[in-house]
Amino acid sequence: MSQRSASVRFVLITLVIDALGFGLVVPIVPSLVLKLSGLAVSDASLWVGGLLTAFALMQFVCAPILGGLSDRYGRRPVLLISLAGIGINYLLLSWAPSMIWLVLGRLIAGATAANASTATAYIADVTPPKERAGQFGLVGAMFGIGFVAGPAIGGALGAYDLRLPFMTAAVLAGCNLLYGILVLPESLPPERRRRFDWRRANPLGSLRVLTADRILWRLAIAYGCNWFALGALQTTFVLANQMRFGWDTRHNGMALALAGLGSAVVQGLLVRRIVPALGERRAALTGAAITAVAYLCMAFAPVGWVVLLGIVLQAVGAITNPAVQGMVSASASADRQGETQGALSSVQGLTAIAAPLIASWVFSTFTGPNAPILLPGAPFVVSALAFGVSIWAVLGVRPPAVLVTSETLVTVLPAPGGKP
Repeated sequence: MSQRSASVRFVLITLVIDALGFGLVVPIVPSLVLKLSGLAVSDASLWVGGLLTAFALMQFVCAPILGGLSDRYGRRPVLLISLAGIGINYLLLSWAPSMIWLVLGRLIAGATAANASTATAYIADVTPPKERAGQFGLVGAMFGIGFVAGPAIGGALGAYDLRLPFMTAAVLAGCNLLYGILVLPESLPPERRRRFDWRRANPLGSLRVLTADRILWRLAIAYGCNWFALGALQTTFVLANQMRFGWDTRHNGMALALAGLGSAVVQGLLVRRIVPALGERRAALTGAAITAVAYLCMAFAPVGWVVLLGIVLQAVGAITNPAVQGMVSASASADRQGETQGALSSVQGLTAIAAPLIASWVFSTFTGPNAPILLPGAPFVVSALAFGVSIWAVLGVRPPAVLVTSETLVTVLPAPGGKP
């Protein structure tokens, strides 16, 4: 048990470093782009958007590859190699003398950040089915911690030197790599490994893993809708609040920190209690309904405190994704956990590419001079609708398909293809 705890701790720290790495660059990259490109702010913003897209695109492409490799060669080597890549990426960013090198660094960052699928598969390997939703909640909590701490640390260190946050992230990745070499055992025994197939490891091929099974396909829709809504929030939250309430960077930063902290607390402490009590399907439906209400509060907030109410409700609704992930894990065989989690990461990657584009377009449409109505919170209405689709998708999953206990897992899950 102590070895398992150390292993899970390593995986969770790895995910924190992933999230920290993304959060660190939020306040730093725009200034670094201005410095390296010499462009005006309006032109430099296009480079910043391109860097975000490059990161998301590489994550989308590489997630199923790393997941499939972990099913073939084991989780340990994939995790350790990706950590080494993370460290190299940050060293490169700390030195990058031109925009080309900065783009290369973000491409490497996106590829190595795709290790989340392997990390999730590792946790599924070492965790009993009935406890997985709670552990997946910890995964969400780690991302929440990273997203809260990353911008704060990056902003503070970047005030001294724009390169210092990247050096710090490289040191953290190096320390975690050394820790993993010393304590991380392999979680996937040889008899449960399977042949690597490039047709299934490419992003679109990995999606076929989900589309081939009705249960997995509906759960993937729910998962993607949840991440799409979050991507829309991250894209337009600051601009919407500036326009409506005159919030400055400090106000928006505190609100976003509250959102990340609330999500981390709920997923880290409450998911393991709430999900077993409600069951995974009911927890997913309840969380999605609460989160839809949260986004509507943010969309139509007449005053700032209603936005904060929406943030609190959104944190409570953070039980949704761990519950959905638990359902997905229960519906996949033991030798396909890495492939399935990699496919989910591909879904997440697609939403990371699409959500900012759609949210920005909706915001522009409803705040521009030709807007049908002035509604800066319009992207949050889209987010609420996305959670409505998530509810529809989960409702189509019959309860027996997601009844996950050590005694009933084998007998109640449908056969591949979604048929009993």
